[in-house]
Parts: sequence; C-alpha cells; structure tokens
Amino acid sequence: MADFGKKLGQQKEAAIIALLSQHGIEDAARACNTPPRTLYRWLKDPEFDAAYRVARRTAYGQSIARLQQASTTATTTLLEIMNDPTTAASTRVRAAESVLTHAARAIELEDLQARISDLERAAIEIDTEKTPNRNDPA
Repeated sequence: MADFGKKLGQQKEAAIIALLSQHGIEDAARACNTPPRTLYRWLKDPEFDAAYRVARRTAYGQSIARLQQASTTATTTLLEIMNDPTTAASTRVRAAESVLTHAARAIELEDLQARISDLERAAIEIDTEKTPNRNDPA
C-alpha cells in the first residue's frame, strides 16, 4: 500500500485500507475520517479505483494463500473425524462425502489441466505449420 500513498496521498491510502477492512462505505468513511460522499466520488476516479482494485486483489490473494496453508490441517481433521469410531455415524458419513467430493474435484482439475496443456501444444503445432519456413525457397 505504500506505493499508493506516494501516488494518491495518505488520506486516499487510508480510505483504501478502510474500504478493505470495514463492512461498507459508511463504516469505511468513519474509519478513515472522510465523508462518505467523498469516498463515493473517489471510487469513480480511475486512478483511485485502479489502486483500490489492486489492493483488493492483493488482499484476496493473501486470503487464498492462508486457506491453502490450512488445507493440510483441514484434511487431517476430516480424516480423523471419518475414522473415529466414537464420532456419530452421520458425522463420519458427512466427512467421508466431503473427502470423496474434494478428491473427485481434484481429479477433474488435473484432467482439465492436462486437456488444456494438450490444446495449447496442438495450437502451437498448428501455428508452426502455418508459419512458412524461411529457409524454403518459395
């Protein structure tokens, strides 16, 4: 966010932080001591809007990274619940369904990734065939 501060100024940087951390524009306005009307106006400004979107993407990316880090613990928890004979059968079944659903999704994603890679390779081959060889006398 420091880069935004130099470009936009401290008040606008504070507004971006408030917009990211508060539940709505009214709350964000109070948090950064800026009138709500001003925040609405700034959100229409292309430079402010671009900085806000970059900050949102950055914050979202950090959230996704935290979820990915927690996935090992989540998997362990599901497996422990699923295998614990003292846990209610309905809870164990739900944990098992969750494990199977996520495993199936992972396989589907791997298959899609392989298909996309194959299509990309085929597209490159077609493009290479269409491009005339510079060494051929034509």
